[in-house]
Amino acid sequence: MTPFGERLRQLRAARGISQKQMARDLEISNAYLSALEHGRRGVPTRSLLIQICTYFNIIWDEAEELERLAGLSDPKVTVETGGLDPRATRLANLVAQRIATLDGPTLDRLLAILDVARPGGQTDRGRTGERPADPAD
Repeated sequence: MTPFGERLRQLRAARGISQKQMARDLEISNAYLSALEHGRRGVPTRSLLIQICTYFNIIWDEAEELERLAGLSDPKVTVETGGLDPRATRLANLVAQRIATLDGPTLDRLLAILDVARPGGQTDRGRTGERPADPAD
């Protein structure tokens, strides 16, 4: 399941709406809605995102979050590493090769590392991911 699919399912469950009912109300097929929720289809169109936000009466921040999750939910990802540090190419290839075998805790650790990383090697903890020097040392 994709982040978007998971959120969509949460929205439906919180309101007691079946997948079949939602599909009928949005005038899309139940199979398509199921495929979106389970990550078997790509990112929903902007038009469908607007329909979903309207359907659930979602506005502003929550709508932006749903759109952000949709953008993160493409089940087929291509990573262009040309011109990057060779370590970036190695990382992309290792992730591609091993993603299907990573367990939940490992995925959580990797996501936590990437969540704190900033462009240019900056992190929330210091310049290169290391802890800041203790002035007492």
